[in-house]
Amino acid sequence: MTTVQARSSEPSVDDRRWLALAVCLTAGFMTLLDTSIVNVALPSMQQGLGADQADLSWVASGYALTYGLMLVPAGRLGDLRGRRETFLVGVALFTLASAACGMSSAAGWLVVFRLLQGMAGGMIAPQSSGLIQQMFQGVERARAFAMFGSVVAVSTAVGPLTGGLLIQASGGDDAWRWVFYVNLPIGIAVFAAALRLLPRTPPRVGPQEGFDVPGVLLLGSGAFTLMLPLVQEQQWPGRRKWALVPVAVLLLVAFWTWERRQGRLGRAPLVDLRLFTRRSFSLGALLSLVYFAGFTSVFFVYTLFLQNSMGYSALAAGVAATPFAVGSAAAALAGGRLVVRHGRILVVQGLCAVALGLLGAVAAVEYAPDRAVAWAAALPLLVAGIGSGLTVSPNTTLTLGRVPVRRAGAAGGVLQTGQRIGSAAGIAAVGSVYFARLAGHGQVTGALELGLATALGFVLLALGLAVADLREA
Repeated sequence: MTTVQARSSEPSVDDRRWLALAVCLTAGFMTLLDTSIVNVALPSMQQGLGADQADLSWVASGYALTYGLMLVPAGRLGDLRGRRETFLVGVALFTLASAACGMSSAAGWLVVFRLLQGMAGGMIAPQSSGLIQQMFQGVERARAFAMFGSVVAVSTAVGPLTGGLLIQASGGDDAWRWVFYVNLPIGIAVFAAALRLLPRTPPRVGPQEGFDVPGVLLLGSGAFTLMLPLVQEQQWPGRRKWALVPVAVLLLVAFWTWERRQGRLGRAPLVDLRLFTRRSFSLGALLSLVYFAGFTSVFFVYTLFLQNSMGYSALAAGVAATPFAVGSAAAALAGGRLVVRHGRILVVQGLCAVALGLLGAVAAVEYAPDRAVAWAAALPLLVAGIGSGLTVSPNTTLTLGRVPVRRAGAAGGVLQTGQRIGSAAGIAAVGSVYFARLAGHGQVTGALELGLATALGFVLLALGLAVADLREA
């Protein structure tokens, strides 16, 4: 009798898959939240550690840099050696690095541990998308990717609010430490649940399943060289930094040439270039890169404007961004169900809603009284958030849905690398426009309007790609 009861308490195979998905989504939320949660904590870090602007820039952007560099190699490593094992190593390292960040006694150490935290986050992310490919099929896969897309969209949007709440509750010069300590109980719980719930996959062996070290070095150096001037745009004055861009292009061309050679010789490439012959993958990955350049940069300039120019507290600035997060979460879940029926047209409609919402936000900044800007922009940001949820989640489903499971980790890494490069490029471009207008004219509302208009330009470019994809479908 006891044995029967014990067995009945075990989750069914179907329940186990959805519980495993919840573990992946929680880990994904934790790592993506850290891309934006520190933004409102930077003033506290400056006071508590005496950090200068260069230190703060690396704390904010260094995470995205190392996160992006790890995605493709870690995705391939998970495909070869097991996604469960790679996921567990990533979660353990992320949790330890978060603790080290929180205990840092100097700005230099915080930067070092923040870079390690980004590397660990980059190990986790492609395993999540790969495990979804592995565990689900058909309509269930669309539902799972809908939840995954919701996490991607919402985690970035709620970062300022979460950081503001933690700083408000903690207070003092050490309040910033809690934006890292909050990861500890989550990381421990995720690690324990993953040990029990994530499916095992046998490691792949054979001459065609090796790890492409030259490919890793070429892609890593190319991506690093491309992203470095973007993340350092404000700290490196002058135009010399852009000389790194053609160097990055050469390195990436060399990577492409090497990968083609690997394929011709029947050896295992880091990235199977045949993925890009799938129109759904290549267009979806490019659209994702351009869209993330637009939507992530909105929060960068908006929270800066509210805190530095309007005198909002960290918590108030975070609350002001909440309508976008709420709309995005609700729409992403619905988008996962609707994309099976409507396909690419849903992405087009979502991008139209984002563009409409950003136009409304620009109008709110132009015509609302200074202290009422956040209230006036709430409805437009809600509309933009709904559009974002109908963009990110369905596009993720359409981009990865037909990728072979054996390449799912690497494909997810490519997609998310594009998102991180897009985010860095968008923040650099929008931030440059915002600060240049602020320095030249001193008009804070005009600077924000121009910054939002630049972000809108990226969204409209993504809309053009979506329409082109729709017409060719």
